[in-house]
Amino acid sequence: MKRYLSLDVFRGLTVAMMILVNNPGSWSRIFPPLRHSAWDGCTPCDLVFPFFLFCVGVSMAFALSRYNALDGQALKKILKRGVLLYLAGLLLTAYPFYPYRMDPDLTLWQNYAQWLGNLRLVGVLARIAMCYVLASVLALWLKKPRKIWGAIAVLSLLHVGLLLLFAGPEGAFSLEGNFGRRLDIALFGADHIYHGYHNAAGERVAFDPEGVLGVLTGSCTVLIGYLAGGMIRQMSGHPDDAASGFRLVSRFYTYAALSLAFALALNIIIPINKPLWSVSYVFYTAGWAMFVMAFLIYCIDIKSIRKPFFPFQALGMNPLAIYIFSGLLAKSLSAFLHWDSASVFGANEWMSLLYALLFVLVHLILAVILYRRKIFIKL
Repeated sequence: MKRYLSLDVFRGLTVAMMILVNNPGSWSRIFPPLRHSAWDGCTPCDLVFPFFLFCVGVSMAFALSRYNALDGQALKKILKRGVLLYLAGLLLTAYPFYPYRMDPDLTLWQNYAQWLGNLRLVGVLARIAMCYVLASVLALWLKKPRKIWGAIAVLSLLHVGLLLLFAGPEGAFSLEGNFGRRLDIALFGADHIYHGYHNAAGERVAFDPEGVLGVLTGSCTVLIGYLAGGMIRQMSGHPDDAASGFRLVSRFYTYAALSLAFALALNIIIPINKPLWSVSYVFYTAGWAMFVMAFLIYCIDIKSIRKPFFPFQALGMNPLAIYIFSGLLAKSLSAFLHWDSASVFGANEWMSLLYALLFVLVHLILAVILYRRKIFIKL
């Protein structure tokens, strides 16, 4: 079966963007395109995480093809990978495993107790882990694309239904009134979730954009990627048939356009919203993911334009390992060297962008070194 290098490149580009967004230089002077939407809406940054989940789904179409059904062996493999991903995310959050910003008014053990009492229990890798497990189980259980589309519909309706049924007085799709916030507080406690959002009064609000409720719609993103991967697998059985490649690209562009149109229509009643991972956001980002995937397949697999994409191909062969390393490096710079990019590069938007690009470049070089030495780290 032909290997589609475009899949590796897409993963690599997505991880590069994730590293760029997570390390934008001076947080007070972020380059505007690297900012997430305050709440509703979708900036280029808001496309990055769903692109990665889409890639997870495409890869699943190949990885799960070895299993004929959801048997004990398959379930054990899926759950093991999910647990490892979650633990990797938890360890990355906890690193360097001590409160390096100490409160001088507290003892060492009081600082530790406070640190443990505020440790975030969900995050990017936790969201990937939970969505991967749920989507993999559904994909192997249902098998048929039509049934998988049915599962996407059920998960989407369940997500919307829970938001509407248990909405607070502030509104179903608001920061303080959404059900996902109350669910996470009930499961983890307010101290163990993200506090980066502010209400209209400027007060910090406990709300986690990688919370549990979003796993329902995040899994939809993975399943759409899985279905796209299924189309790629069908075409990859004809490696010398150029016409099959063009048909694949045409189908991707068509489905992308339909997905975007559906999302924009749905946006009238269900806002495109990344923190909530709303249903309209699922189809909006999936549409753009299919556009990018089609473009890369055309350039790389059909027209054989590969050299410009090689660094991202290398990164796409070690995506999670490089992503985790980027988090460890950023935290190490802060904890051990008290690194402040603004003091070196200057506190303005263009210098922040320069720092972010250099940070990504370091990881691209590392990815190429690992690729050249045939070192591929998998979770």
